[in-house]
Parts: sequence; structure tokens; C-alpha cells
Amino acid sequence: MRPNRLFSLVLILFLLAGCVPGQQAAPSTPAVTAQTPTPAAVQPEVTFTPTETVQPTLTPAPAGCQESSGRVERFVLDSAAVGRPLGVRVYTPPCYDADRSPGYPVLFLLHGQSFTDDQWERLGVPAAADRLIAAGEAPPFLVVMPQEYYYLKNLNESTYGKALIEEVLPWVEANFAACRERDCRAIGGLSRGASWAAWLGFESWMLFGAIGLHSLPSAASGSLRYAWLPQIPADERPRLYLDIGAKDVYYPYALEFEKFLNEVRLPHQWHLNAGGHDEDYWSAHVEEYLRWYAQGW
Repeated sequence: MRPNRLFSLVLILFLLAGCVPGQQAAPSTPAVTAQTPTPAAVQPEVTFTPTETVQPTLTPAPAGCQESSGRVERFVLDSAAVGRPLGVRVYTPPCYDADRSPGYPVLFLLHGQSFTDDQWERLGVPAAADRLIAAGEAPPFLVVMPQEYYYLKNLNESTYGKALIEEVLPWVEANFAACRERDCRAIGGLSRGASWAAWLGFESWMLFGAIGLHSLPSAASGSLRYAWLPQIPADERPRLYLDIGAKDVYYPYALEFEKFLNEVRLPHQWHLNAGGHDEDYWSAHVEEYLRWYAQGW
């Protein structure tokens, strides 16, 4: 047999066998679809949400800043409104500049019933703030964490809110490089602190550009004076964040409040997560909270 006929015969045999020398078929890779767990037997209601997303304008850390962690200091203020000294913790960001102008955005975080001004610190707020600032996901900002001593009083009988607005806020602005514009000031709280945040956020809407309500309890449903809402101009209503755990005993009340927000068509974010009414739940979501507050800065 001639060489060229032998070569043709070999080539035909390779083609019949479905093989081409030097190539292999790539194994197929199954598609993977990421799924987000939804709390069993609980589905969030349809929520009226803003049609526009506010993009944050990030302010870089001071040039040459070598610090990676902020600081938390505790102060004791004389309070005529409360009638006794008031403990306040303040987080300042890495390389805090006391002469900075304009000042830093300010977040007021209020603790839950039977806890103290150290709760948000224990839940990881300083560490989470450090991470977001270092990653450029948030500008450097201040966190003010005041204590409520008489936490068993009804909100409408307590002077704690008056102390925050008339004593703590002016003290912060007099002693720290704090931004004094509404859009760079936010208030939030967990449990009873969420009730206070809603109360003060709506009552003093001209002071706060954002309100965070984390695990809002039943006290808010009967105590909040919703009559304040119509007094707020539509284009000046604060940003609003509402979240709760699916196993939280106060879930029905939070759902009732969220329904009210839809009825009055107040734009807000509504998050139903796995978990209960406890510190495990709040600590798991601290970074999410701070990232949301920073969106408006």
C-alpha cells in the first residue's frame, strides 16, 4: 500500500472514532444559583419604596492617616432634663480631626430597655465602622451612644427625649467636629431605642435626615403620635429603615407599623430577617445598619 493511502486510512479511522489528535472535550460545569434563605412561613408585605437610589459622596480619610481604628470615649453630662448625670459614649473615626470643617456626619444610636450606653459598642459598632471607613464604603463619621436611666417610663412621660434634643445634641456639636446639617445627622435604635428613634425622628424631623428602627416593639404602636407625619413636607421626609427578625415576639407590631408606612406612602426600606429579639440578631446586622446610614452622607 502506498504511503499516502496509508495516511488517508489512518485519518479516516480517527474521524470515525470521533477523535481529533491533540484535543479533548471540556467537561460540563453545572450552573450554580445562589439562594437567599427566607424565614419559614413568614413573607414580607409589599413595600412602597423610593424610586431613586441616593449614592453616597465619600470623604477620604486625612492624607497620611496611619490609624486603622477609631476610639470610643465615655463622658458624663449633667442633665437638668433627666435630673441626674447622663452617660454618653462617643465613637470618633481613625485620625479624627477636631478642627475639620465641615464636620463629620453624626449617628445617634439608642440602646434597648434594661441595657446601658455600652450595648451598641458590645454589638460591634466601632469595629464595623472601622471596616467600612477603611474600605471606602463610608466616610469617617461620629457615633453618639447615650444612656437612658429611667427606661421603664412611658415615652410620653419620660424626659429622656428632651435631654437628647436639648442637652446631648448641643453638647456634641460644641465639643466635636460634628456636621450641623440635617442630611448628615441620623438617629436609630434597637427595641425601646427604636421607639425613641421613631418618636424623636418624626417629632424633630427638621434635625434628622435618616431614621433606623431595628426590632421596633409594641410600645411604638400605641405611643407614637403619627399626627406629626402630615406636618413634614413631602420632599423633606427622612429616609427610613425598618427591620426585624421573623421569630421576634414583636414582629406583628413591626408589621403593623410597616403597613401604616405604606398607607401614608412614606418611602422606606423593610427587612425581614431570620432571628429573634436578642443581641445575636442585632450584632449580625450591625454592619448592614451602618452601611445604610452612610448612604445618605
